[in-house]
Amino acid sequence: MAHTQLAASPGHPFYERLNAVLDTEGFDRFVEDRCAKFYAAQFGRPSLTPGIYFRSLLIGYFEGIGAERGIAWRMADSLALRRFVGIALDEYTPDHSTISRTRRRIDLETHAAVFGWVLEVLARRGLIEGKRVAVDATTLEANAAMRSIVGRDTGASYEEFLTALARASGIATPTREDLTRLDRKRRKRTSNKEWKSPVDEDARIAKMKDGRTHLAHKAEHAVDLDTGAVVAVTLQAADKGDTATLDETLIEAGSAVAELAARQSEMPSEAAKVNLNGIEELVTDKGYLSGAVLTRVKSYGLRSYIPEKRQKGKRRWRGKAEEQRATYDNRRRVRGSYGKSLLKRRGELVERSFAHCYETGGMRRCHLRGRENILKRQLAHVSAFNLSLVMRKLLGAGTPRELRNRAVHFILRLFVWLTCQNRHHRAVQLQMAPLAQ
Repeated sequence: MAHTQLAASPGHPFYERLNAVLDTEGFDRFVEDRCAKFYAAQFGRPSLTPGIYFRSLLIGYFEGIGAERGIAWRMADSLALRRFVGIALDEYTPDHSTISRTRRRIDLETHAAVFGWVLEVLARRGLIEGKRVAVDATTLEANAAMRSIVGRDTGASYEEFLTALARASGIATPTREDLTRLDRKRRKRTSNKEWKSPVDEDARIAKMKDGRTHLAHKAEHAVDLDTGAVVAVTLQAADKGDTATLDETLIEAGSAVAELAARQSEMPSEAAKVNLNGIEELVTDKGYLSGAVLTRVKSYGLRSYIPEKRQKGKRRWRGKAEEQRATYDNRRRVRGSYGKSLLKRRGELVERSFAHCYETGGMRRCHLRGRENILKRQLAHVSAFNLSLVMRKLLGAGTPRELRNRAVHFILRLFVWLTCQNRHHRAVQLQMAPLAQ
């Protein structure tokens, strides 16, 4: 039987509309041109096409799946997703090893180019302003266990280290309780300067949002405060402070907005949707505040809105005139009504991007190891989040689950309205009955 004679599924309305957007913008042509150098012309087994590969990673966000194995299972199970990625019923869907191998072959710069392509789509549709940017970070649990850490100098495991300490203290055959008691008395037990993970050396020991200690990575977003689009995303070491990682994310965001502005200026006047002039204002939380950060942000030509922590006593500004001026200017802006509105909007939009990408999006726990691998997956994940803004503008829902929920809510509202109308009609009939008699 020819595959043209097989029954075709109607497809999911959300994914059908998303495919229409990608086809209109020339997504497959773009990724095939960028990935042509990674594919051999004649040799090798049949490979996964770039369009299918990147669509598979988009499914991870829209379906809330963090692992590539789960994405492969979901594609094999769903006729709608087969139609979305372009796999016929007589063809096999890619397994997780094929997706993983393709990710390793395609470099980080190509994934970043796809992220930039999505930003261009948003800019053409008026979903990026690029003037007011908020930066914040969150921790992602690494795919490595704390029990597996080893010493950076000796390579000994943590349990071997404690056993050696116990024997040095006079305990010849220490028990598990002895090791736990000895470990509890030590200060700074898990320092990143002394310990590392043998399976993921980029992971760092850090405290998660819920207070637990894990090996983790640090994801940092730069979000457009006018539209909620993520204009830059970086992956940092979890033991780095916010003041140390801000510049890299801010430079990424500035470069992205500048590139979009350059491309918008090359378009015909009727095609340009937004006048992008570059970042003008930066909004962060208290963790990014320092005199050096305020001075650097001012040197970039940006207005900062960073709230201050409560301090005991007065600061001494001797020899720090530049930091003093930057601090006072920032304080004056933050205390104004406009500054307070920006801080409120930062809490709404930046935290929303974290919730969608890492909580409901399924990437709070990393299933990959190594900074480059995780960043590739993260760039595709955040690109799907940005595409959800386009879908929200077209359909009123950014994910298939939200589209289904809206349909259910509409039916419930319609049912309630019809019930109220019926009750009102009965009440009118009962009031008119005595008059008729």
